[in-house]
Order: sequence, then structure tokens, then C-alpha cells
Amino acid sequence: VEFSQATWDIDTLHSKGHEGLSVVLHGYLDKRDDIGKELAFVPLFEPSLNRSIQLLSNESSKTLSQLKKISRGSPVVIKGTIKRKVSRTKEEELADPWEVVLESVQPLNEFPREIVMFGKQVIHPPKHRHLQLRASSELRDALRFRAKARNVCREVLEQSNPAFVEIETPLLFKSTPEGAREFIVPTRKKGKAYALPQSPQQYKQILMASGMPRYFQFARCFRDEDLRADRQPEFTQLDMEMAFASGEDVMKVVESLIRGLWSNLMEEIPPHPFRRMTYQEAMTRYGSDKPDTRHGMEIHRIEHILPTDLVQKITPLTEPIVEAFKLETIDQSPRATREFISRFLDSREGESFNKNPDGAPGIFIYDASTPLNGLGALGFEAAEKLEQMLDLNHGDLIILQARPQGPLSGGSTQLGALRRALAPAAIADKIIEAPQGFEFMWIVEFPLFTPLDGTEPGQGGTAGFSATHHPFTAPKTAADVDLLSTDPTKAIADHYDLVVNGVELGGGSRRIHCALTQNYIFKQILGMPKERVDEFQHLLSALWAGCPPHAGFALGFDRLVAVMLGKESVRDVIAFPKIGKMGEDPMVKAPSKISEEVAKLYGLRR
Repeated sequence: VEFSQATWDIDTLHSKGHEGLSVVLHGYLDKRDDIGKELAFVPLFEPSLNRSIQLLSNESSKTLSQLKKISRGSPVVIKGTIKRKVSRTKEEELADPWEVVLESVQPLNEFPREIVMFGKQVIHPPKHRHLQLRASSELRDALRFRAKARNVCREVLEQSNPAFVEIETPLLFKSTPEGAREFIVPTRKKGKAYALPQSPQQYKQILMASGMPRYFQFARCFRDEDLRADRQPEFTQLDMEMAFASGEDVMKVVESLIRGLWSNLMEEIPPHPFRRMTYQEAMTRYGSDKPDTRHGMEIHRIEHILPTDLVQKITPLTEPIVEAFKLETIDQSPRATREFISRFLDSREGESFNKNPDGAPGIFIYDASTPLNGLGALGFEAAEKLEQMLDLNHGDLIILQARPQGPLSGGSTQLGALRRALAPAAIADKIIEAPQGFEFMWIVEFPLFTPLDGTEPGQGGTAGFSATHHPFTAPKTAADVDLLSTDPTKAIADHYDLVVNGVELGGGSRRIHCALTQNYIFKQILGMPKERVDEFQHLLSALWAGCPPHAGFALGFDRLVAVMLGKESVRDVIAFPKIGKMGEDPMVKAPSKISEEVAKLYGLRR
């Protein structure tokens, strides 16, 4: 179809137009408002759908009959003359001063009349993602904000001294046991396949050995994992690496990047430097390696103040650790608190906590109108000590939970998971107020190795544990290097996670840059068989060739944008997200079955 180019965009026209100006505009027609039989008004939305201008059509211009044939939502080209609009208020005149007397309208396509695009009750399913985007200015604005954030990141990194260089690394990689499940891409060569990269980790380390001392890219990454609100099988991370650098150097760059983003795009700038907390402190005080500290709800050990018979009632464990936290309520009503926690524990999300094999959580409501303030089951002495320890007030919720003795591992304790789930439920029920602002912190000093729990493939070794993050992370100190040969499970990693408001935005570490040390960890510590170690020969060769010390970081870009915009799910900041447990794209119906012909070509049928 042939059509005239636009001479103005609607946004500029509102600010710089003048009476009698002839214009050609592109856009989408909105709902027509007929005034009798000879006059009609219809808004024309610009192609970005952000601004509109009113079109005025009358029978004498011979455009009214044309307009009546064009459905709402159709793309058009219009020609007309600018006229000052009659406005009810001064504010309206300033914001929307012009209308267009229509001279001609050319439809470029037709929007189906049977599809209802707009309305409070209209919900477009995921298979119609194009309609979701077109109907929601919020979704479109999120994508525009995402693009701005990407530009700011580039600007900060490219203007640093020395500057980072943006380098693309391959998407067709090979299968290596880094720790997560991979997506495999078969080839026509029988028995041969690529793997989509879990991250550009190995390529960027090779770049450090190649004379490219500062690298970054917006990397597409792929992990065959179950979906969550903050997880997609394919995602974008802002990946960076620095040669001749320590973890401290990287953290300074990341903090500068975050401050650059917030100063350009947000209303507040986070304090500098960011707070730091060790993994052990985070797990002990909040039961999580990514705590939201804005809620308070700090965890305390209390088994030493509890009567033995009470401990035996709440857990089958022998000599357990018992911990507690309080939820400080707004209206200080024991009845409202009791109703809330009952609803929560009866819900699908709360039900799992009652099935904890180490014992269900113990629930107490602090009630000043009852004997021992509602803590009678604890006994006088324990109730008094708990009241002082937690600084309890009327209506507060107290939750107890037992766990086995032993070192902390993984991402959360059972009580930490309950704390994490309880806070948003309490906010939704108006039991506590929603916290404001952004609290950034670094979680540091993670264990270098974590016991295998069967949920992740690990590195396929025989040691009974895997690298906590990936097998290329360096031990933090010389003492941790010594522990590799005596008690590797006690070694601390030179790893750092960036957390804000309970969300892990990204993580990084100082890398092992010595081939001998890397080979030792593969073989002697993780117990990886020779054929597995051989899969990393490319990396070992690069390290062997005089690779300098280096460190890096990967920032989850989808999560970052979601946090900045206050979105609950990364799906709200991605144009075409996957949904469902297995990561389907319902719009294009992926993944899809392949034909027998294709299956045979790629050796997928015997």
C-alpha cells in the first residue's frame, strides 16, 4: 500500500502547531463520537499510542462517510488543517490545544470489529500478547523504561575510566557442568549438539586472558528451570568482567552503575556505600540469603529459654535450634492478628509450613488482656524473657520454628521462608504497612561449596557437594585456600550478591585465574571425572596462558527493571515472556512438536 509520510508527530504538534497549519498524521483511530448526522469527533492516537489529537469531520468535507466505514483501532493516514480546540479549562487548553479539521482519511488496514480491545472487563489472554501490549499503556511504558535503563547502563560503563568495551559472545556454546540444567541444540552431525549458554561466564574469563581488560554485554542466558515470578527460562543479564581487579573493585563499579540508574530514572538516590552483611549473618538474623530488612521481623534463637517439654511438643528433633520472630501489627488487635495468621496458614501458600517434618510453626499472639499476655504455654520465666528479647506489644504475632543443629546452607531456613511469605500477605491484609524505599546491600562470604540436595545437577562430581555458585569462584583468603586440602566445606568464597528489598539483583565473584588451582578444584575437591574436566579444557588453556587476576558480576536486567518499576513479576517488563511451569510461549505455541523428517535429520529418531 502507498501512503503519504507524516509531516508531524502528534506530541510535537500539540506544543508547536498553529492555526491553519496543514498536516499529515499517522496513527490509530479511537471511538467515534457522532453529533447528529453531519458532525463527528474521533481521537487519533499516535503510533506509540501515548498521545492523541481530536479529529473533526463533517459532511461537507466528505470524510464522515469514510470514517463510519473504518473500525476503531485501525491504522490510518489523515490529512487536515489545524484549528484551535474549544477547551473547558485553562489546563485543558494548555495540555490539548488543537484539533484537526479532517480533509481525507486513508485506512492502511482494518482492526476486526468482533475484537473488543478496551474496557475494564476486557482481559486479553497471553496468546494475544500483541493485544495485551496495545491495550496496556503500562506494559508499553515498561518497555520504554527498560530501553532507557539499558542506555544509562551503557553510558555509565563506557564512560568509566578505563572504559568497558561491549563484546558479544556466542549463543551456540557447548554443554559444560556449571550447575544448572541446559537447553540442548541438536545438529545434523549425529551425536553432536550445541548448548545454549547458562551465562557467558567462560567466554568472558577467556576474554580476560585475551587482552580485553574490561568487558560488558547485555547477554541472553538460558536455563532449563521451572518458572517463578522472578525467573524465566531465557533472560537478560548485564554481564561484566574486569582484569587486574578484585571483588572490591567490581562492587565499586556496580554501586556506581546503580547510582547512575537511580539518579537518571528514579526520584531517590541510594546511600553510598551499600550496606554489607555476611551470608551467616543474613541467614541467622533473617533466615534468608536475600533478606528484605525493611520489615524488621529479625530472627532470634530462643531454645535456651524454653522449657524442655515445650520444645518436645513443637518438634520431633533431638536438641534442636528453636528460633522466633515477631510481626509488629498496625492496629494492635489480637483478634485481627489471630484471624490473619489462621487465614494464612490455611491458604495454599501457608499450608506447606504446617507440613514441615521438623515440626509446624508455633503461633502466639501477644495479648495484654490475658494471663501472661498470651504466652502462658511458655511458662512464666520463658514468657518474661521472650517479652524482653522481642520487645513485644499488644497484638504482635510471634512465630516459633525448630530446625536441626548444623551449619546453615542453601538460600533460606524454613522460618526464613515463612517470614518471606508472611510479609506480603500481612501487607495485603493491612496487618502491617508496606515498606517504602530501596535498601541495597551486599551479601558476602558465602560458603565456597554447598551440600547436594538433589534439586540441581551440580558439577557431576563424587564429593557430595557442589560449588555454591559456579566452580570458577576463588576462595576468599589464603586460609580458605588452605582449607581446600583439609576441610573444603568450611572454605569461604570471594563471592558477593547484590540484594535490594529481598530481591537478588545479581551476583559476582573473584575468579580462579590459576589453571593448577582450577584443575585441582575440578578433580580433587569436586571429584569430577576426567571426561567432565576435559569439557573445560578451553578455559584451562586460557588460564594457563598467563591469565591475570580478574573478577566480575552479572546483573539480572529483567529483575532490575521490575524492581525499579515496582512490578511483582518480570513478565511485566518483558515484551514476550514465557508462562507456565515449563516455559511456554502461547502466542507462537512454543515449544512445538517437530516433524519426523526434522527429527531424523537431527538424529532424534533411531
